[in-house]
Amino acid sequence: MDEICDDLEAETTALATVVSGLTEEQWRAPTVAEGWDSHETILHLGAADWACHLAVTDPVLFTNARQQLSKGEVSLHELVGSNIRAMSGGELWAWFLSGQKVMIDALRNVEPKARITWLGPDIGARSLATSRLLETWTHSHDLADSFEMQYPQTDRLRHIAHIGYVTREFSYINRGMAVPTEPVRVELTGPSGDHWYWGPDDATSRVTASAYEFCKVLTRRTPLIESTVQAEGALAMEWMEIAQPWIEPPRISDQA
Repeated sequence: MDEICDDLEAETTALATVVSGLTEEQWRAPTVAEGWDSHETILHLGAADWACHLAVTDPVLFTNARQQLSKGEVSLHELVGSNIRAMSGGELWAWFLSGQKVMIDALRNVEPKARITWLGPDIGARSLATSRLLETWTHSHDLADSFEMQYPQTDRLRHIAHIGYVTREFSYINRGMAVPTEPVRVELTGPSGDHWYWGPDDATSRVTASAYEFCKVLTRRTPLIESTVQAEGALAMEWMEIAQPWIEPPRISDQA
Protein backbone atom coordinates (compact mmCIF):
# COMPACT_ATOMS: atom_id res chain seq x y z
CA MET A 1 0.00 0.00 0.00
CA ASP A 2 2.93 2.33 0.55
CA GLU A 3 3.51 2.99 -3.16
CA ILE A 4 -0.04 4.12 -3.93
CA CYS A 5 -0.22 6.10 -0.68
CA ASP A 6 3.08 7.82 -1.45
CA ASP A 7 1.77 8.73 -4.90
CA LEU A 8 -1.46 10.06 -3.43
CA GLU A 9 0.57 12.31 -1.16
CA ALA A 10 2.64 13.46 -4.14
CA GLU A 11 -0.56 14.32 -6.04
CA THR A 12 -1.67 16.48 -3.14
CA THR A 13 1.71 18.24 -3.16
CA ALA A 14 1.07 19.09 -6.81
CA LEU A 15 -2.39 20.38 -5.89
CA ALA A 16 -0.86 22.55 -3.17
CA THR A 17 1.12 24.48 -5.78
CA VAL A 18 -2.19 25.43 -7.40
CA VAL A 19 -4.16 26.55 -4.35
CA SER A 20 -1.49 27.82 -1.96
CA GLY A 21 -1.71 31.44 -3.11
CA LEU A 22 -5.45 31.73 -3.75
CA THR A 23 -7.28 34.74 -2.38
CA GLU A 24 -10.68 34.30 -0.75
CA GLU A 25 -12.24 35.71 -3.91
CA GLN A 26 -10.45 33.06 -5.98
CA TRP A 27 -11.59 30.35 -3.58
CA ARG A 28 -15.15 31.32 -4.51
CA ALA A 29 -14.45 31.68 -8.22
CA PRO A 30 -16.05 29.20 -10.64
CA THR A 31 -13.89 26.44 -12.07
CA VAL A 32 -13.93 24.77 -15.47
CA ALA A 33 -16.18 22.10 -13.90
CA GLU A 34 -19.60 23.66 -14.39
CA GLY A 35 -21.37 24.48 -11.12
CA TRP A 36 -18.28 24.09 -8.96
CA ASP A 37 -16.14 26.79 -7.39
CA SER A 38 -12.68 26.22 -5.92
CA HIS A 39 -14.00 26.01 -2.37
CA GLU A 40 -16.54 23.32 -3.22
CA THR A 41 -13.93 21.38 -5.16
CA ILE A 42 -11.71 21.02 -2.10
CA LEU A 43 -14.77 20.43 0.10
CA HIS A 44 -15.73 17.55 -2.18
CA LEU A 45 -12.26 16.00 -2.11
CA GLY A 46 -12.08 16.35 1.66
CA ALA A 47 -15.56 14.91 2.20
CA ALA A 48 -14.74 11.90 0.03
CA ASP A 49 -11.47 11.38 1.93
CA TRP A 50 -13.44 11.60 5.18
CA ALA A 51 -15.82 8.93 3.90
CA CYS A 52 -12.89 6.75 2.83
CA HIS A 53 -11.30 7.01 6.27
CA LEU A 54 -14.61 6.09 7.88
CA ALA A 55 -15.03 3.11 5.57
CA VAL A 56 -11.57 1.80 6.48
CA THR A 57 -11.73 2.42 10.24
CA ASP A 58 -15.41 2.05 11.17
CA PRO A 59 -17.42 0.01 8.63
CA VAL A 60 -20.57 0.03 10.78
CA LEU A 61 -20.68 3.80 11.09
CA PHE A 62 -19.82 4.11 7.40
CA THR A 63 -22.71 1.81 6.45
CA ASN A 64 -25.10 4.07 8.37
CA ALA A 65 -23.76 7.11 6.51
CA ARG A 66 -24.05 5.28 3.19
CA GLN A 67 -27.70 4.51 3.89
CA GLN A 68 -28.37 8.21 4.48
CA LEU A 69 -26.68 9.04 1.19
CA SER A 70 -28.52 6.37 -0.78
CA LYS A 71 -31.89 7.57 0.54
CA GLY A 72 -31.07 11.16 -0.43
CA GLU A 73 -31.43 12.29 3.17
CA VAL A 74 -28.14 14.13 3.07
CA SER A 75 -25.31 14.88 0.63
CA LEU A 76 -21.70 13.89 1.14
CA HIS A 77 -20.82 17.56 1.60
CA GLU A 78 -23.44 17.92 4.31
CA LEU A 79 -22.22 14.87 6.22
CA VAL A 80 -18.97 16.60 7.19
CA GLY A 81 -20.90 19.39 8.95
CA SER A 82 -22.02 22.95 8.37
CA ASN A 83 -18.98 24.28 10.23
CA ILE A 84 -16.71 22.78 7.57
CA ARG A 85 -18.77 24.20 4.72
CA ALA A 86 -18.60 27.67 6.36
CA MET A 87 -14.81 27.70 6.51
CA SER A 88 -12.71 30.18 4.56
CA GLY A 89 -10.64 28.83 1.71
CA GLY A 90 -7.47 28.71 3.77
CA GLU A 91 -9.20 27.01 6.68
CA LEU A 92 -10.79 24.48 4.36
CA TRP A 93 -7.43 23.65 2.80
CA ALA A 94 -5.92 23.01 6.24
CA TRP A 95 -8.90 20.78 7.10
CA PHE A 96 -8.46 18.88 3.84
CA LEU A 97 -4.74 18.26 4.46
CA SER A 98 -5.39 17.06 8.00
CA GLY A 99 -8.19 14.72 6.92
CA GLN A 100 -6.23 13.30 4.03
CA LYS A 101 -3.26 12.51 6.25
CA VAL A 102 -5.50 10.59 8.63
CA MET A 103 -7.04 8.71 5.70
CA ILE A 104 -3.66 7.82 4.17
CA ASP A 105 -2.30 6.67 7.53
CA ALA A 106 -5.29 4.35 7.85
CA LEU A 107 -4.88 3.02 4.31
CA ARG A 108 -1.21 2.22 4.90
CA ASN A 109 -2.22 -0.19 7.67
CA VAL A 110 -4.69 -2.18 5.55
CA GLU A 111 -3.87 -5.25 3.49
CA PRO A 112 -3.97 -4.24 -0.21
CA LYS A 113 -6.50 -6.97 -1.08
CA ALA A 114 -8.75 -6.41 1.94
CA ARG A 115 -12.37 -5.86 0.91
CA ILE A 116 -13.79 -2.51 1.99
CA THR A 117 -17.48 -1.62 2.09
CA TRP A 118 -17.73 1.47 -0.12
CA LEU A 119 -20.30 3.71 -1.79
CA GLY A 120 -20.98 1.14 -4.48
CA PRO A 121 -19.90 -2.52 -4.49
CA ASP A 122 -17.23 -3.64 -2.03
CA ILE A 123 -13.79 -2.64 -3.23
CA GLY A 124 -10.21 -3.76 -2.62
CA ALA A 125 -8.23 -1.47 -0.34
CA ARG A 126 -5.60 -0.72 -2.97
CA SER A 127 -8.27 0.06 -5.54
CA LEU A 128 -9.94 2.37 -3.04
CA ALA A 129 -6.67 4.25 -2.53
CA THR A 130 -6.22 4.41 -6.30
CA SER A 131 -9.70 5.86 -6.70
CA ARG A 132 -8.75 8.62 -4.26
CA LEU A 133 -5.70 9.41 -6.37
CA LEU A 134 -7.82 9.45 -9.52
CA GLU A 135 -10.29 11.91 -8.05
CA THR A 136 -7.55 14.08 -6.54
CA TRP A 137 -5.79 14.28 -9.91
CA THR A 138 -9.00 15.04 -11.78
CA HIS A 139 -10.12 17.92 -9.58
CA SER A 140 -6.57 19.23 -9.14
CA HIS A 141 -6.40 19.51 -12.91
CA ASP A 142 -9.75 21.33 -12.91
CA LEU A 143 -8.33 23.94 -10.54
CA ALA A 144 -5.09 24.30 -12.49
CA ASP A 145 -7.02 24.79 -15.73
CA SER A 146 -9.31 27.31 -14.06
CA PHE A 147 -6.37 29.50 -13.05
CA GLU A 148 -4.40 28.82 -16.25
CA MET A 149 -1.62 27.01 -14.42
CA GLN A 150 0.43 24.12 -15.75
CA TYR A 151 -0.29 20.88 -13.93
CA PRO A 152 2.54 18.31 -13.88
CA GLN A 153 2.32 15.18 -15.99
CA THR A 154 3.89 12.28 -14.10
CA ASP A 155 3.98 8.51 -14.20
CA ARG A 156 1.35 8.55 -11.44
CA LEU A 157 -1.01 8.59 -14.41
CA ARG A 158 -0.43 4.86 -14.67
CA HIS A 159 -2.61 4.32 -11.59
CA ILE A 160 -5.42 6.31 -13.18
CA ALA A 161 -5.11 4.55 -16.51
CA HIS A 162 -5.21 1.17 -14.77
CA ILE A 163 -8.36 1.89 -12.80
CA GLY A 164 -9.90 3.22 -16.01
CA TYR A 165 -9.12 -0.01 -17.82
CA VAL A 166 -10.43 -2.32 -15.10
CA THR A 167 -13.69 -0.33 -14.83
CA ARG A 168 -14.51 -0.72 -18.53
CA GLU A 169 -17.29 -3.18 -17.65
CA PHE A 170 -18.71 -0.78 -15.06
CA SER A 171 -19.01 1.97 -17.69
CA TYR A 172 -21.53 -0.22 -19.55
CA ILE A 173 -23.38 -1.43 -16.45
CA ASN A 174 -23.67 2.16 -15.23
CA ARG A 175 -25.58 3.05 -18.38
CA GLY A 176 -27.72 -0.05 -18.47
CA MET A 177 -25.90 -1.32 -21.55
CA ALA A 178 -24.90 -4.87 -22.38
CA VAL A 179 -21.27 -5.55 -21.50
CA PRO A 180 -19.22 -6.65 -24.55
CA THR A 181 -17.42 -9.95 -24.26
CA GLU A 182 -14.63 -8.96 -26.62
CA PRO A 183 -11.53 -7.33 -25.09
CA VAL A 184 -9.95 -4.01 -25.94
CA ARG A 185 -6.19 -3.49 -26.06
CA VAL A 186 -4.82 -0.29 -24.51
CA GLU A 187 -1.35 0.96 -25.43
CA LEU A 188 -0.15 4.11 -23.67
CA THR A 189 3.03 6.14 -23.48
CA GLY A 190 3.77 7.55 -20.04
CA PRO A 191 5.26 10.99 -19.40
CA SER A 192 8.70 9.43 -18.81
CA GLY A 193 8.54 7.62 -22.16
CA ASP A 194 7.68 4.18 -20.74
CA HIS A 195 5.08 2.09 -22.59
CA TRP A 196 2.15 0.63 -20.67
CA TYR A 197 -0.16 -2.10 -21.95
CA TRP A 198 -3.47 -3.63 -20.91
CA GLY A 199 -5.48 -6.31 -22.72
CA PRO A 200 -4.46 -9.05 -25.18
CA ASP A 201 -2.10 -8.10 -27.98
CA ASP A 202 -4.32 -9.75 -30.59
CA ALA A 203 -7.48 -7.79 -29.69
CA THR A 204 -9.15 -6.37 -32.79
CA SER A 205 -10.13 -3.18 -30.97
CA ARG A 206 -7.47 -1.01 -29.38
CA VAL A 207 -6.83 2.39 -27.85
CA THR A 208 -3.49 4.10 -28.47
CA ALA A 209 -2.55 7.37 -26.78
CA SER A 210 -0.33 9.23 -24.41
CA ALA A 211 -1.28 8.37 -20.84
CA TYR A 212 -2.17 12.00 -20.25
CA GLU A 213 -4.63 12.19 -23.17
CA PHE A 214 -6.15 8.83 -22.25
CA CYS A 215 -6.73 9.94 -18.65
CA LYS A 216 -8.25 13.25 -19.76
CA VAL A 217 -10.78 11.39 -21.93
CA LEU A 218 -11.31 8.71 -19.30
CA THR A 219 -12.22 11.31 -16.64
CA ARG A 220 -14.44 13.13 -19.15
CA ARG A 221 -12.36 16.30 -19.16
CA THR A 222 -11.66 16.11 -22.89
CA PRO A 223 -14.21 14.76 -25.39
CA LEU A 224 -12.82 11.91 -27.45
CA ILE A 225 -13.36 13.83 -30.66
CA GLU A 226 -11.19 16.70 -29.38
CA SER A 227 -8.40 14.47 -28.14
CA THR A 228 -5.43 12.76 -29.78
CA VAL A 229 -6.58 9.36 -28.49
CA GLN A 230 -6.77 6.83 -31.33
CA ALA A 231 -9.65 4.41 -30.87
CA GLU A 232 -9.53 1.62 -33.47
CA GLY A 233 -12.59 -0.55 -33.79
CA ALA A 234 -16.21 -0.06 -32.78
CA LEU A 235 -15.74 -1.37 -29.24
CA ALA A 236 -12.78 0.88 -28.52
CA MET A 237 -14.66 3.89 -29.84
CA GLU A 238 -17.79 3.03 -27.86
CA TRP A 239 -15.88 2.55 -24.62
CA MET A 240 -14.02 5.83 -24.92
CA GLU A 241 -17.29 7.62 -25.53
CA ILE A 242 -18.91 6.26 -22.34
CA ALA A 243 -15.93 5.60 -20.03
CA GLN A 244 -16.61 6.71 -16.46
CA PRO A 245 -14.53 5.18 -13.67
CA TRP A 246 -16.44 6.63 -10.72
CA ILE A 247 -19.68 5.65 -8.98
CA GLU A 248 -22.26 8.18 -10.11
CA PRO A 249 -25.06 8.37 -12.64
CA PRO A 250 -23.65 8.58 -16.19
CA ARG A 251 -22.45 12.02 -17.18
CA ILE A 252 -23.03 13.47 -20.61
CA SER A 253 -20.90 16.58 -20.08
CA ASP A 254 -17.16 16.71 -19.56
CA GLN A 255 -17.28 17.44 -15.84
CA ALA A 256 -17.71 15.14 -12.86
